[in-house]
Amino acid sequence: MAEPFALDHYKEALLFLSTAGIVVPLFRRLRISPVIGFIGAGVLLGPSGLGRFADRSRLIEAISFTQVEQMSTFAEFGVVFLLFMIGLELSFERLNRMRKLVFGLGALQVISCAVVVAGAALWSGETGASAGVIGGALALSSTAIVIPVLAERKRLRTAAGRGAFSVLLFQDLMVAPLLFMVTVLGSREIAGVGSGLLYAVLPAVIGLAVIFGVGRLVLRPLFRQVAMARSPEFFMAACLLVVLGTSVLSAASGLSMTLGAFIAGLLLAETEYRRQVEVTIEPFKGLLLGLFFVSMGAGLDIGRMFTDPLRLIGLTLALIVVKGVLVWATARLVGVPGAVAREIALVLAPGGEFAFVMLGAAMATGVVPHGTGDDLMVAVTLSMLAIPFLSSLSIKLTPPTPDVDLYGLRDLAPPEATLVPVIIAGYGRVGQLVGDLLTRHKIPFVAIDGDAKLVSAERESGTRIYWGDASDPEFLRRCGIAQARGLVVTMDIPLAVEKVVAAGRQERKDLIIVARARDAVHARHLYEMGATDAIPETIEASLQLSESLLVDIGVPMGYVIASIHEKRDEFRKILQEGSEDARPRRAIKPSTRASTRSE
Repeated sequence: MAEPFALDHYKEALLFLSTAGIVVPLFRRLRISPVIGFIGAGVLLGPSGLGRFADRSRLIEAISFTQVEQMSTFAEFGVVFLLFMIGLELSFERLNRMRKLVFGLGALQVISCAVVVAGAALWSGETGASAGVIGGALALSSTAIVIPVLAERKRLRTAAGRGAFSVLLFQDLMVAPLLFMVTVLGSREIAGVGSGLLYAVLPAVIGLAVIFGVGRLVLRPLFRQVAMARSPEFFMAACLLVVLGTSVLSAASGLSMTLGAFIAGLLLAETEYRRQVEVTIEPFKGLLLGLFFVSMGAGLDIGRMFTDPLRLIGLTLALIVVKGVLVWATARLVGVPGAVAREIALVLAPGGEFAFVMLGAAMATGVVPHGTGDDLMVAVTLSMLAIPFLSSLSIKLTPPTPDVDLYGLRDLAPPEATLVPVIIAGYGRVGQLVGDLLTRHKIPFVAIDGDAKLVSAERESGTRIYWGDASDPEFLRRCGIAQARGLVVTMDIPLAVEKVVAAGRQERKDLIIVARARDAVHARHLYEMGATDAIPETIEASLQLSESLLVDIGVPMGYVIASIHEKRDEFRKILQEGSEDARPRRAIKPSTRASTRSE
């Protein structure tokens, strides 16, 4: 007999999806970061908000979050997916060039903030163990909020964005040692710290080696086989397997889950499947990050704010001011310009999500008193809420000056995102000829094709090509259509050509779109859809046959070329004008998935 339906099992998920459907459109219309909306919704609907009265009303119980711990388990994957996407935007070469910022500015920031905050905790009466944990916890900043806020304001690829990301990356590397410190202090077995540290670090090193080694050997062949199956569902499953598998392996090795996902992103960043992976993962990242912010707000004990609001607000301001000054000072010490250092300091001054993990573990083992830990968690949450406002303040305080080439990192952004004069959709025989001519004239291009074998072979020969669906507007954005001067559509399937033309015109009204047409009727339809030029195969074949015949029978080459060009212009004019009777009646939606395979 089937068990009775229990709405409680689905309430949290339905409530979160409803919240996302309201918060994101509303806050985007108000030009406020959705992060604030998600956190605010969590506070309002959480145990300290409406949830406090859940036992008094069935309606309130139905619209409040009551299982925050269950939400938090899934919410952690929001940060995991975020770091995976960041890894996709980098590469090992670019990461190596960032080492001065990662291990210079990042290390100085963590050490200086941890020492100063720990000293302040000692001065206020905390024990040495408690002060050490508090210093390490508050030295960390919020990757989950800082990165989306910088990306939303288009600051991630500026000098300040690169500097902030470098510091956040070092902080992620420090999560494992800091959590080990909490474990050692909680066990009180200080004498065995040396051997304990070795046993903690050794699995981490082995785990990283396994992720790197297996990833380099397996990831590209895995995605090639999945791509050859031509199944969007299997491709999505492979993407989720890679993200979750590497993050779980990293966590089992004693490292943070986010570090494993970041490495997986780095391993895929140089492959031909990178852009399609980005498009596939983006919706999951957005939803899970929203869930993370909701759970963070739901876990905030706003009751403590009413008990002693001045002390908690003062603690929050002290954290932001002290940490901001230290970040600014360390940035200036390593040679970062003043305006850039100020922006980095303002976005990194608040606390971060890993502070909750450290303080929670420390309170569970008795290292940090519950009263102190709860106060610090409230202060960290309040400081994280201020990040979007601090980012806006930093932009207002910074005069509009050219971007600083910090440590020669200006070109850290992928070349495809900044230099894409032409996109070739379909890289079969026709597309390759177009690519050869563009290369001869030194015009860079990005190619797209749906044939996994062809893409793999061309990638090995040095062609900048990606496997994916060119009819997807989001995929075209990832390939740089916003900066492209032209889109060439060469597929031999008319329906696929039409979908790509529609998607390209939807993205850019001023984009030059040259498309391959089957015949005159198809060319007329492509012109109607917005193609700049449509080249019918039948007409071009007849013109080339005529040119060869006229030259062979003795007509001077100059006259032949002139007459062929004149005839081609006549055909183009006729096709562009078109008659209503020749127009196909079907309508094409650019969002419909189409094969990008071509001949």
